[in-house]
Amino acid sequence: MKSILQQISDKFRSEENKAALAMQAEIRNPATGNERRNFLKKTALGGIALGGFMGMSLEDTLAQATSKVNRASSPAELKITDLRYAITFIKNEPVAEGSTSGKCAIIRIDTNQGIYGLGEVRDGADVRYALMLKSRILGQNPCNVEQIFKSIKQFGGHGRAAGGVCGVEMALWDLCGKAYGVPTWQLLGGRYRDKVRLYADTPESTDISEMKEKVRTRLQDQGFTWLKMDLSIRSLQGMKGATVNTGFWGAGAASQFNDPSITSYANTLHPFTQIQITEKGLEHMASVVEGVRSVIGYEVPLSSDHYGHFDVNNSIRLGRAVEKYRLAWLEDMVPWFYTDQWVTVTQALETPTITGEDIFLKEEFKKLVDRQAVDLIHPDLASSGGLLETKRIGDYAEEGGVAMAMHFAGTPVSFMANVHCAAATQNFLALEHHSPDVPFWESLVKTTDSRKLIEKGFANVPHLAPGLGVELNEEVVKQHLHKSDNSYFRPTPEWNDSQSHHRLWS
Repeated sequence: MKSILQQISDKFRSEENKAALAMQAEIRNPATGNERRNFLKKTALGGIALGGFMGMSLEDTLAQATSKVNRASSPAELKITDLRYAITFIKNEPVAEGSTSGKCAIIRIDTNQGIYGLGEVRDGADVRYALMLKSRILGQNPCNVEQIFKSIKQFGGHGRAAGGVCGVEMALWDLCGKAYGVPTWQLLGGRYRDKVRLYADTPESTDISEMKEKVRTRLQDQGFTWLKMDLSIRSLQGMKGATVNTGFWGAGAASQFNDPSITSYANTLHPFTQIQITEKGLEHMASVVEGVRSVIGYEVPLSSDHYGHFDVNNSIRLGRAVEKYRLAWLEDMVPWFYTDQWVTVTQALETPTITGEDIFLKEEFKKLVDRQAVDLIHPDLASSGGLLETKRIGDYAEEGGVAMAMHFAGTPVSFMANVHCAAATQNFLALEHHSPDVPFWESLVKTTDSRKLIEKGFANVPHLAPGLGVELNEEVVKQHLHKSDNSYFRPTPEWNDSQSHHRLWS
């Protein structure tokens, strides 16, 4: 054993001598800033060479070698030095040219002490929403999370426009947790749960036998205890006499996604399409729900989403047509900002209603809770304001007797931000997992405490791992970069300088 330790000692002594020479050269370099120079001096004084262990007993040597002393961080002197990114693509199948589906930008905030934080811009959002914030956070202490958030939140907006602000906030919490050596949930006030319940999409198929097998995989092999299905009028396309006025909207009628035209069906608000569903159409949509229920039974909660753009009256008619199947919720029946319409829908139905994935900040959620406009709220942490703001949203809803489910689609980085927030929020129900069928999804990261990311439909909350508790698996991430930009955390000096005055008052 001692000969092995001697070999290790010799190896490390050689490496430490090289590092010490490099450190001294950096200290003497006139270009080195005072803060960096002071940090290097403290590190040189505080470092303990493994070579010095040879004078200790074997027991003392092993105890010192396995100690958890953190020599990498002096939190009070941390400064942000850079913001970099890598854009990933997390779909199994190719998508249409120009589509943002499956596009997720991971960001990294670097510091003067070598530690960094990972965050993520919301799926389908532009990474430039985060890059434009770089000039406003450079030089700041990343552990002042709330202070920085208050200074940058004016640059966020509802939907994907919030992606930059939220991604930066995620990365700050990861960095702060690493600096202090604690999990992020601890910084949010502690945890209510050790595992976070997940819900997943219901696999669809026109073949009932094939569908049953896919659902069996979801429930038994993957272990999910909550499912969600699409219940869209797209299922009525080509069915004569199922809808009114779809012909006017052309071939794209009933499709809610990826149409850039401002006058398209996809970009027309629900009250203004004048699409209606006939009794024949309602019967067919109800039969779709009945088919899923016949496969999964009634023990498993079943939520629904993506109905199409039609008005309050048809929302109520559809809600009543599927009421007997006891759906867990009806999601985004009308746009979130039509509070009065939500009150009308919610009061007309026994099935719970839910909205919120595109809302930025607590103020708009407060309106829904105060009016009891929905039965559940559904923030997407990558749009709602990040971890602390989402916890505040959940806490406010709890006071109003409203539970919180969490919307999510992205990489495991944003996923873990959601897990920490869910663990720290009492009225939480379930978190969406949008990629259970993407084979490489979990391998994009490595957990820093060797735990499994997900087990049998639940995410494991890290008990000791600092920050978010994951690091990137670089080789896997590099294999799945988006074709629009395959750079990997390159320096971004072009975003260093602020070129605007942005105080909100005179």
